[in-house]
Amino acid sequence: MRKKWLAGLLAGVLTTALLAGCGGGNNEAGNSPAESGKPSDSGKKINLRLYTHGTEENYNWTKTIAAYEEANPGVTVEVIQLSDKGDTAEAMKKLDLAAASSEQMDILMFSDAAGYAQRVALGMAEPLDDFIAKDGGYKVEEEYKVDTHLNGKVYALPGKFNPWYVLLNKDHLDEAGLPVPTDWTWDDYAEYAKKLTKGEGSSKRYGTYFHGPQGGGWMEYVKLMMLNQPSGSDFLKADGSSNLDDPNFRRSLELRVRMEKQDKSSVPYSDMISQKLAYRTQFFNQSVSMLTIGSWMNTEIGGTDKVPLTFHVAVAPYPKNNPEDPIGYTPVTTDYMAVSSSSKHKEEAYKFIRWYTTEGQLVQGKNVPAWSKVPNEDVAKIIDTILSSAKNPELVDRESLVRTLVASKASEIVPPASYQSEVYKAINEEYEKLILGNQDIDTTIKNCQERTAQIIASNKK
Repeated sequence: MRKKWLAGLLAGVLTTALLAGCGGGNNEAGNSPAESGKPSDSGKKINLRLYTHGTEENYNWTKTIAAYEEANPGVTVEVIQLSDKGDTAEAMKKLDLAAASSEQMDILMFSDAAGYAQRVALGMAEPLDDFIAKDGGYKVEEEYKVDTHLNGKVYALPGKFNPWYVLLNKDHLDEAGLPVPTDWTWDDYAEYAKKLTKGEGSSKRYGTYFHGPQGGGWMEYVKLMMLNQPSGSDFLKADGSSNLDDPNFRRSLELRVRMEKQDKSSVPYSDMISQKLAYRTQFFNQSVSMLTIGSWMNTEIGGTDKVPLTFHVAVAPYPKNNPEDPIGYTPVTTDYMAVSSSSKHKEEAYKFIRWYTTEGQLVQGKNVPAWSKVPNEDVAKIIDTILSSAKNPELVDRESLVRTLVASKASEIVPPASYQSEVYKAINEEYEKLILGNQDIDTTIKNCQERTAQIIASNKK
């Protein structure tokens, strides 16, 4: 079944490429694919082509690439911008077209674990293990805060580090006499939400807001207590089998029901769906006091022209399940930097991504790096740089933000199965029946397990 899926996906990419006239990505340097990547007559000049969704505004490419080229004479890096808007979905489509069109590709950037795993399965990325062995034999899981192993091999190094955390309205906390948490559990979170909830009716202020699930997306909010574990953080295991017998799946459902139905401290799911609520609006309008979300919000928590900040904001780590659990495990998004399997300059491409995911992240100065060797003071400097462009950085509790980011780490990547979206949709539908009062938790879990088993079985035929 897996071979059929891969063949089908690749066939689709090739068909689209033919329909598009074999056009490729936006080539900023103006070279044709055949010309780029070719050494000069002296044989010393090497041009590396980097395919990315990252915009100049968000990734500071001009400054970053200039620093690398200055330190590596004879090597140029050509940035192929795949989406002017930084749209990752658009970028991945163009990346697949470029691969199907046999464009010269040296360095690839994937924006999520699923996209990374799928394209590794298609053979687009070169294994890096031999390069790493020659480069001192470091362990990726120790060198970086994101472990990029897939099936025992490393195909990418992680760039930025965007862990999930909890945004807090510090004014509301002060009003309720609550300290900013530095180490807490989901039970603590629920208690905070109760104490922060205030008022009734249309003017009610809720303790928290959960922005999902929605149509098979934002599924993090159905597995809140699975995501803070070193492994087993998804509904499926690495071999594609069901992980729904994990007791933390039940506990996640129980938490959501308890907070909405019993404590009445979280915004009702029915309101989120019917009113098409937005998490930024909920938090910045002070309709809620806490928001569990990804740290892509770093660039927004100090206020922007579109979403101004009018209160003090603090940050807390993603909650643990039990007091004795290790602190810091949380969902994490990153950029997966890979060497193209078709590159004629694999060693030079590896050298660039190793630099980019370490020192290069500091030069870029736009994101917190996944590199674990970054000193805390450098993380603080990066945060200062990010906050410096905010409208009201003085309203952000910088210390709590830095402390949370430094303590965060990612759980093990679970390679997505080809039928993952089907499983997500089924679980989303059963969750809605539960939260809307149409079935109990036992029935919800039973139905989720049975429907997932059917999806797995049908995909193995």
